[in-house]
Amino acid sequence: MTGTSSLATGAPILRVARPTNNIEALLPFYRDGLGLEVLYRFEDHNGFDGVMLGHLGFPYHFEFTHLRGHLVAGAPSPDNLLVFYLPDLGMWQQAVDRMRQHGFEPIVAYNPYWDKHGLTFEDEDGYRVVLQQGEWR
Repeated sequence: MTGTSSLATGAPILRVARPTNNIEALLPFYRDGLGLEVLYRFEDHNGFDGVMLGHLGFPYHFEFTHLRGHLVAGAPSPDNLLVFYLPDLGMWQQAVDRMRQHGFEPIVAYNPYWDKHGLTFEDEDGYRVVLQQGEWR
């Protein structure tokens, strides 16, 4: 699932995992809007359903799980963010256009810093993703 390029360099692989009440409601945002691939799905693994999204060979992926019969709260704060740095203006614009084509419109960021060179989008659970046009420093 993670490829050899990250393993060969010794870079750690990052999994961001969080619960949700509705995996299916999140898929249009992360799969269609952000363009992530479904890498793996599971059902009723010790009562949990889940999906992992990312890209083969990338050093990160996202996992969303749901424990059957258990409700979870949404985002604890509007400042809980996933930030994608896209230094190439064309790639950034394509990412923004893809989000909009799938019905996701930017919102005003809680911290105005993110509005200077990026756009913030909010998923079904209230968690936010920033598409930042610039280099990570």
